[in-house]
Amino acid sequence: MKNRIRELRKSMKLSQEDVAKRCKVTRQTINAIENNKYDPTLQLAFNLAAILNTTVDELFINE
Repeated sequence: MKNRIRELRKSMKLSQEDVAKRCKVTRQTINAIENNKYDPTLQLAFNLAAILNTTVDELFINE
């Protein structure tokens, strides 16, 4: 499953660390999600969508 986290995060001028702090996870977790090496929990997916001003459906792309 691909995602648009990096794209949206950069458009908002947020670092991985910024997003991680807001989600209460590590920067490494955000990096792993962006690189499709880790699937976030449903709660984390909703948190990411809220921070990036989008929906979970728009954030994650089912291939």
